[in-house]
Amino acid sequence: MSTKDYLEKDYYKTLGVPKTAKTADIKKAYRDLARKYHPDANANKGNADAGERFKEITEAYNVLSDEKQRKEYDEARSMFGGGFRVPTGTRGGAAGGSTFDLGDLFGGDGLGDVLGGIFRGRGGTAQSRARRGADVETETTLPFGDSIDGATVALRLTGEGPCPVCHGTGAKAGTVPRVCPDCQGTGQQSRNLGGFGMSEPCKTCRGRGLVVDDPCQSCSGSGRAMSSRTIQARIPAGVADGQRIRIPGKGAPGEHGGRNGDLYVRVHVKPHPVFGRNGDNLTVTVPVSISELALGAEIKVPTHRGPAVTVRVPPGTPNGQVFRVPGRGVRKKDGTLGALLATVDITVPQDLNSKARSALEDLRIATSGTDPREELLKRAKQN
Repeated sequence: MSTKDYLEKDYYKTLGVPKTAKTADIKKAYRDLARKYHPDANANKGNADAGERFKEITEAYNVLSDEKQRKEYDEARSMFGGGFRVPTGTRGGAAGGSTFDLGDLFGGDGLGDVLGGIFRGRGGTAQSRARRGADVETETTLPFGDSIDGATVALRLTGEGPCPVCHGTGAKAGTVPRVCPDCQGTGQQSRNLGGFGMSEPCKTCRGRGLVVDDPCQSCSGSGRAMSSRTIQARIPAGVADGQRIRIPGKGAPGEHGGRNGDLYVRVHVKPHPVFGRNGDNLTVTVPVSISELALGAEIKVPTHRGPAVTVRVPPGTPNGQVFRVPGRGVRKKDGTLGALLATVDITVPQDLNSKARSALEDLRIATSGTDPREELLKRAKQN
């Protein structure tokens, strides 16, 4: 992102959020606008304005969602918006005629990195700097099983990149750009402001360092265009619903030899008809009969993509008891597996034959001296 963009573009206004907006509010605003203006949306087919708007909100989000870039952006705009002035001073102890060099003031990092070499001493030369590509965010939905075991998914990404017709040169086929005569290919022009020299993007070549005499008709000479691409991305085992996965180097292409941005994939997981998840553990509810809980039993419990395991239920087990089966859960970051948590739940039979009904009547008579609600009623009367 160029400093000129920082000074001229109001990214907060682009996303419709205040300067005090939290990261979550910025992300929500971006998602709402991205869905509305995405070039692939049916309502936006062939709508060039929607594509341009999508580029603007993506650019704004890439800056404001990154804590470091947002801080640098705010500082740069605050400096110039607040009437920042640089005094004519001395350098190295010599008075008068010397240049006040902001490179010394900022020390080569922090805000100095933001300004990207805008300030230069007299006689200094502007340099074209490599720019890292923007980060890209997308979403994917996985079946429950793939979220547990991991999967490779195809992701279709839409964003700005080199024009496929001219391959980023901006020139019509059969022609090539020439070096800008005004900036000698640096993409920057220096301006003497008295106390210091200021470099800004060259107006002739718009900071590219090249001039296109016969522009590519597809990109109008910019060398950039909206394009779609499909990549194969590996989603690791154990990913949780809503988790954000970073895939290095799969974002937008860099410029002037800069490295690619990163791709962030928000993962949504479909529910499973049998299993649930609690952290690194899987959960399952197992139906049991009253006799199995009262007398004890060995029951079969299903596992995820594996054979059923046998769990021993002791006599007198209460309904809702949870049994832990180690090593049958989700794979953790250290390679170990969580547990399967099996909850027993009494199933009341709907249709009883005469023999079963008689047995239950005998049980009721045999246990009639005990009121299971006696203690509950006693506690209810307290206080």
